[in-house]
Amino acid sequence: MTHSFKRLLRVSLVHSAAFSLALLSGWAYSEVTNDVTATHLDDITITARSLESMGLLVPAQQLSGAALAQRQGSTLGETLDNLPGIANSSFGPNVGRPTIRGMDGDRIRILQNSGSNIDVSGLSFDHAVPIDPLTTERIEILRGPATLLYGGSAIGGVVNVIDNRIARERAFDAQGGVMGKAELRVGGAANERSTGAMVETGTDKYAIHVDAFDRSTQNLRVTKDLSCTANGVTTTQKRVCNSASESKGSAVGGTLLLDRGYLGLSTSEYKSTYGTVAEQAVTIGMVRRHHALEGKLRGVSEWFEDVKFQGGYTQYSHTEYDSNVAGTQFDNGGLDMRMEARQRSVALANGLQLEGTIGLQRERNNLHAVGNEKFVPTSRTQSTALFTYQALKTPWGQWTAGARSESVSVQSLESIGPNNENAAQTKTFSPMSFALGVMRNLRQGETQNGWQLTSNISTSQRAPKDYELFAYGPHAATGAYEIGSSTMALEKATQLDLGSEWKNGLHKFGVTAFTSEFANFISLQSSGSYKTSAGAAGSSSDLPVYNFQGVRARFRGLESNAKLRMVGGQQALLSNDAQHGAVDLELRGDIVRADDLTNARPLPRIAPMRLGADALWSQHAWGVRFGFLHAGAQNRMPTYSNVTPVTTASYTTWSAGLNYHTHRGPTHWMFFAKLDNLNNKLAYSSTSVLTQSMGSSAPPLAGRSVKLGLQASF
Repeated sequence: MTHSFKRLLRVSLVHSAAFSLALLSGWAYSEVTNDVTATHLDDITITARSLESMGLLVPAQQLSGAALAQRQGSTLGETLDNLPGIANSSFGPNVGRPTIRGMDGDRIRILQNSGSNIDVSGLSFDHAVPIDPLTTERIEILRGPATLLYGGSAIGGVVNVIDNRIARERAFDAQGGVMGKAELRVGGAANERSTGAMVETGTDKYAIHVDAFDRSTQNLRVTKDLSCTANGVTTTQKRVCNSASESKGSAVGGTLLLDRGYLGLSTSEYKSTYGTVAEQAVTIGMVRRHHALEGKLRGVSEWFEDVKFQGGYTQYSHTEYDSNVAGTQFDNGGLDMRMEARQRSVALANGLQLEGTIGLQRERNNLHAVGNEKFVPTSRTQSTALFTYQALKTPWGQWTAGARSESVSVQSLESIGPNNENAAQTKTFSPMSFALGVMRNLRQGETQNGWQLTSNISTSQRAPKDYELFAYGPHAATGAYEIGSSTMALEKATQLDLGSEWKNGLHKFGVTAFTSEFANFISLQSSGSYKTSAGAAGSSSDLPVYNFQGVRARFRGLESNAKLRMVGGQQALLSNDAQHGAVDLELRGDIVRADDLTNARPLPRIAPMRLGADALWSQHAWGVRFGFLHAGAQNRMPTYSNVTPVTTASYTTWSAGLNYHTHRGPTHWMFFAKLDNLNNKLAYSSTSVLTQSMGSSAPPLAGRSVKLGLQASF
């Protein structure tokens, strides 16, 4: 055990009791789970479908149902923001990727139905993730050994966005049927207007799925006057200039439901046009088309229970328009394929039971960029991986282990730089990753009250991305001149977490301490110099030069959540007819500390300590939530010779929610209202690159807002 983790563990043991009592819930509804035990994870981590019967031991969170509907934002990052350990690396209201335990970018693997989500959102902070939560059935967050099923690059974790475009279970009998869902949303700080609908039909032999959505927003309303120049006219208003958006998409899927499995095909399209708030005249027009094939065959042999295969083909393109004139264009297309074989359960001596899966994954994508603000060359990335995940159930708990071996090729197809400084070349890598987890179950009896203890340790390696190797040019999103390093080595990390969960009836409490030690953490480092960059309209500016370099780094922190039933016991929960309803108090909190050990300074874009609480009342068809979120000041910012660090002040925001459920015949109706930032607090995000690149001109978080929604399902 490293000295740093011993120190972290001592701190966590001394402070965990006091810390956990203050930890808060923000938007942590009762439908949101944050489990680190094997007891509940069968219901949570459906992501690894080949392991669905295994009770995966992996720290996981899930959003679905009413919790997802009420948390839903315009981006994936906004939707998951403020869950324990998760923040939003926003670039204004239209772009947001999740940050997990202080890690962002390509250290977070974003999947769609367990398949690769090919885009360019990891390349630049102003590039959106082409997934809309409006048509999402469920979002799952994975950590621990099971992340090796989906990529060695998922050092921070895996976010899997799940829809039902390919049916994996029968929903209808032989007579057939139809079901669907429609949703309408209005309001919010961006005056959102959105609609979405889904219809499914079929029999016990086939299933057909159709969905579509349309969303529009105006400039985001904030609590501070900001200047805005449009069509040569400058105005001052409490709106973020150039933050409006238009998005729409649709999909269709069909599945043959067989006696021993299924075979399905789906196709989808996502289009979006949005403003990039760092440049008041620049908009991005994006389109993504994705085609997926998936199937499963059960009862394969005496060794394997089933085999699942999955393939996807994606075409992605976006164009950056400066004053409606087409400029830089990014195209990214590729294939991803994976096959998993689930082993039959093997009973061993002394009550031991072994289950697991083995698999093969292949990915290939081609990135092509043209235009004045192109800072990466045309490139091709290919990877092949073998992986396995094994679980050994014991009378006292469970052991889990994962391993992944990859072969990665990153090829630059052209030289880049004013004088072709980064030449065309090919780099190959062979990352290896291993993980081990253990759960000790101290719960007894039918109630299963008591403690469960967990621990996960892993050593992970990530191949550098194309931009980390070959970038050379001005990057508008960061306000810097970025230079890659073609000699970059594998990113290497050793991670350890210790967790515990206590349950007594309706009361729950959980806390997890973690540390990640990087022998080679790939980061942007200031060189202390400047380069002159020519703009699209012939203007020029001096930009600070940043180089991609490997440094030693450490991430460590705590996450905790709790749920206390204050009014109404178990019977009230089941019948929901207590005289005064049921009242729950949900608490949560997290803290991350991240350091560049090589240069003895903090790492940038780290969320501060966050604490929050929510009181939730429910009775019959009604549900009400009222609570607050407190974010501490973030003063731990890196200091560079040519950049003045920008700190963020602490803030506390209050929020509320209301939902009402009713049935009219076969139709279930849900009305909901969201009231955010009720105290209209001026606040800034420390995880947004805009806070550093734009300084005092950076857009603050949204001001006071009310959003109304209506959902009908049948």
